[in-house]
Amino acid sequence: MNDLVARINTEIEIFKSESEALVEKGVKAAGARARKSSLEIEKLLKEFRKVSIEESKK
Repeated sequence: MNDLVARINTEIEIFKSESEALVEKGVKAAGARARKSSLEIEKLLKEFRKVSIEESKK
């Protein structure tokens, strides 16, 4: 679980960085990287939900 949370936090930081580059500096390539990161965050959050439900059933 700790590893999963660390991966989520890392991906959120990547998203923040790329989205700021897009919004503040107008770097279009950063927009594509931010979108890719958002999909990865979604996947990781779904995994977190699944793991946390399993943990609460123990």
